[in-house]
Order: sequence, then C-alpha cells, then structure tokens
Amino acid sequence: MPAVRVSDRDRDRALGVLAEALAEGRIDAQEQAHRTAGVLAARTAGELAALTADLPAPVPGRAERNRRDLEQWLAEWRYWLGGAVVMSAAWGVRCVHKGELTYYWPIAPLGIWAAVLIAVAIWPRGEEDRP
Repeated sequence: MPAVRVSDRDRDRALGVLAEALAEGRIDAQEQAHRTAGVLAARTAGELAALTADLPAPVPGRAERNRRDLEQWLAEWRYWLGGAVVMSAAWGVRCVHKGELTYYWPIAPLGIWAAVLIAVAIWPRGEEDRP
C-alpha cells in the first residue's frame, strides 16, 4: 500500500535492512548514508519501499523464528479446537437421534491429533530443520 503513512517502527525496519546490507557489502557507506537520509524523510510506504526494494530482507533471528513457530503451533491448536467442536457436535446429534448417550468417539482422533501437536512442541529440532 504505497500511499499509507509509515511509522517509526517501519523506518526502524528499513534502517535495519540498510545496516545489514552495509555489513554484507551490498552497499557502501556513502550509499547507506544517502538511503538512511531518505528513510528518515520518508512519509509513505511507497517512498520507504523504493529505498530498500533492491536489497534482500534480513534473515530472521532465533527469537523471531521461535515467535513464528509458537504462533503457528497455537494456530494448530485453534484448528484442533475447531475440529473438537465439529466432531462433538456430530457426536451430540447422533446421541440426540438415538435418544441415549453413546461412546464419545471423537476422543480417539482428538487424542491422536493432540499427541502429535505436543510431540511437535517437545521434539528437538536442529537448525537444518528450520525454514
């Protein structure tokens, strides 16, 4: 959204990209100083994007990867909860139809699903397994 006004956080991210590009030798100090002045003067996302468009985004650090992994894991638990609601509703409709409580069959798929999610959380992962 090029016409959206940028925040200080957006400028800080762009300055981080420029600092990393300088450290990697992608740009020289003079170009970095010129682009830094442009980042500090930028008012819109389009102006900011033009200053970093030819540079790769920094590789996320360990803390960022861990935060993203936790976010994805919690999203999986929300899917699990949605599945639990749907399966429990199907079980409940069947019980009402039969007029009696029957074996709670969703326990098997939900238990296996939960076990997999827990295993994913506690299984050690090497750096080569990470995106």
